[in-house]
Amino acid sequence: MYVRRDAEGRIDLVSRDVNAECVEFVAADSPELLDFLAGNGAEPAPAALQASDLELIRVLEDLVEVLTDKGVIRFTDLPDAAQQKLLGRKDLRASARRLNLVEDEEGLL
Repeated sequence: MYVRRDAEGRIDLVSRDVNAECVEFVAADSPELLDFLAGNGAEPAPAALQASDLELIRVLEDLVEVLTDKGVIRFTDLPDAAQQKLLGRKDLRASARRLNLVEDEEGLL
């Protein structure tokens, strides 16, 4: 995720993509980002549920990759929006790998 900060250095705007206002990369599981998202009028989700969501996202990405590798589905069978999101995440992981930013015990998130 990309963020913009206010004069006090707090996150005040978030974007999935880098843009003119949001240029600083922050990990999706960053406590600071999770606090900001929880404070935007939405009910804060339990931390375990949020962590599970992040893990599930990666599982679904891996599932799509396995299904396409085995020829069960074609990547182009997915809606354009899904294709773009998956390609965007793949690019972010590749960038993070080059910069060694986002890692857990199994590798990149």
